[in-house]
Amino acid sequence: MFVPPPPASEDFPDDPPSDSLAMATVAAGTYPSHEEAWQAGLVILAMGLPCWILATPAGHELRVETHADLATIRHQLECFERERVGWPPPRPFLLDAPRTRGRIPLSPLVWVLALFAAFHLQLSHPALPDAALLDAERVFVHGEWWRAATALWLHADLGHLVSNAGSGALVFTALVHGFRDPLRAWSLLAAAAILGNLAAAAIHHGEPYRSLGASTAVFAGLGLLTGRAVRLLLRASGVRRWRALALPLVSGLVVLGLLGAGEARVDVIAHATGFFAGLLLALLAAPLPARHTAS
Repeated sequence: MFVPPPPASEDFPDDPPSDSLAMATVAAGTYPSHEEAWQAGLVILAMGLPCWILATPAGHELRVETHADLATIRHQLECFERERVGWPPPRPFLLDAPRTRGRIPLSPLVWVLALFAAFHLQLSHPALPDAALLDAERVFVHGEWWRAATALWLHADLGHLVSNAGSGALVFTALVHGFRDPLRAWSLLAAAAILGNLAAAAIHHGEPYRSLGASTAVFAGLGLLTGRAVRLLLRASGVRRWRALALPLVSGLVVLGLLGAGEARVDVIAHATGFFAGLLLALLAAPLPARHTAS
């Protein structure tokens, strides 16, 4: 703990004049500033010994009584200097990132409105789902790769739409805040969601697999948030680093297990592939900054 020193110019009535102090005491150490001498003096005071700070042309001398055990005092001061190497520690690495603005981002709301507009278009054109949903055979046999993207805008019914829109609005708001750059956040999300759909279709290749819905994107966003938390923790080093890394990973996997699995109509594979695609892209999104030391 840092104890602020008194002003260097403050007079202490009980202290002897400088000339008398130099004659009646011996220097235990010399420091470049009054503050450093004061901090070292606390070590001597903790030993139950008096000490004084005397300003000299060579620096600020920390002086003790002539009959004091100078060897022991200097040994304690050396120990103090070794122990405070690297002190004070750097600010917590999670606080190093620039603060985000307090306003709520509008892009998730725009996404929700676009999702409802796509559902209205889907109801107006009944043939649209068959032409745009994710179909493993159409993707890999006929080369209709766009289905991995267009399927994200289709939904089976209104309940399916509302569920994905609500959860997506929450996840994507956190995502835009977390990555601070909306364009970068949405680009990573789109890439992760499309990769997740392609991976799900590849797993079901050769089977009559058809899927639709924005839930793959929602879990891709969850994977991106988890990966970002892991990447921030990778900036720290220390004995607790790997233990700390388990927290966001386990939390993300627990949420995936709780929300990603369910009734027969839930596409668990697409949820999992979306999550892991987001996790991977977040870890690869940028080179790791310089590490800080964390206890």
